[in-house]
Amino acid sequence: MSYMEILTLGNECLKQKALPVEKIGPEYIKIAEDLLNALYEGEGIGLAGPQVGLRERIFAIHVQGDSPRIFINPSIIETSQETEKFEEGCLSIPGTYTNVERPRAVKVQAWNEKGKPFTIEAEGLVARVILHEYDHLEGILFIDRISEQKRNRLLEKYEKIASKSKESKKKP
Repeated sequence: MSYMEILTLGNECLKQKALPVEKIGPEYIKIAEDLLNALYEGEGIGLAGPQVGLRERIFAIHVQGDSPRIFINPSIIETSQETEKFEEGCLSIPGTYTNVERPRAVKVQAWNEKGKPFTIEAEGLVARVILHEYDHLEGILFIDRISEQKRNRLLEKYEKIASKSKESKKKP
């Protein structure tokens, strides 16, 4: 069980740009493990540091059929010109989903939790998750990438879900 609590919409940490990791030490093995555990507990496929209150440029992804991956200080080297719309959700805005247009492929350079650099070229769902989590490091939520009208509808839906959740937690 992870000690990391997933922050939800309204928490200021979600809108702030994350800071670069200065030195990747042995503690990042534990941070990566905790981040992945929080991801699994939330039943998601990606989770960024800011979503659990870490102000650092780190995120975890685990897409079915692929190995879990940790990205520290990622840099997007290239994205495809070809884009596609696909439904996205976010562990920080539970119960809300909508189509978001993103590049179909991405090339990223980063470091893993052991401080080893790597470059990955991804497409489809893996590329989408990388781009979604990278946005979190920039203080951008997926709802910032849709029209204002669509965003307002999603926020109304989220408020209803959030208030029902608060009510159910109050009941003995």
